[in-house]
Amino acid sequence: MPGAPAPGMPMSGPSLGYAAYGAFPGSDPMWGYFTAVAGQDGEIDAEELQRCLTQTGVSGSYSPFSLETCRVMIAMLDRDMTGKMGFNEFKELFAALNGWKQNFMMFDQDRSGTVEPHEMSQSIASMGYRISPQALSGIIKRYSKNGRIFFDDYVACCVKLRSLTDSFRRRDAMQQGVVNFQYDDVSILLNSIIFKNMIC
Repeated sequence: MPGAPAPGMPMSGPSLGYAAYGAFPGSDPMWGYFTAVAGQDGEIDAEELQRCLTQTGVSGSYSPFSLETCRVMIAMLDRDMTGKMGFNEFKELFAALNGWKQNFMMFDQDRSGTVEPHEMSQSIASMGYRISPQALSGIIKRYSKNGRIFFDDYVACCVKLRSLTDSFRRRDAMQQGVVNFQYDDVSILLNSIIFKNMIC
């Protein structure tokens, strides 16, 4: 099916939170970054995530993440639909970001902070996605600026591809490449992936 991920596509691994290792979060170097901006509820919203990611330097020499991209990153892992994320989700996001950054750098060989459309196509394919030419053309038009894709937009694209893939996989239990969506499912999916992006 066009747009379905290739078997074994490594973008939806388990949470990397401290609970999985049985360690106290205070021993994790990322705990300091997280608690520096987290509210009393122990979670962070999009603005706090933006500050936290800037402090950690995960974007490296590239421009800091926009608030729009931070919102869609939270939406990707916001399983309880609160608009925030906890420490476990933050670590899961951080691991994904590092993977996307390494992939981006493979194609940004001149370190301009951008990739060209054909490199974006190669990058998406290297992550295991099988996307039709029509869908790929739409992605390029949506995320390119003056014929190039910046790292921030690249990450926003990766987030939405992963969100759509995860949603599809949860419903394709038999791995047949075909699923049925009820109206409520579509509404939730659009709200978490598209609407949160539109209101930024």
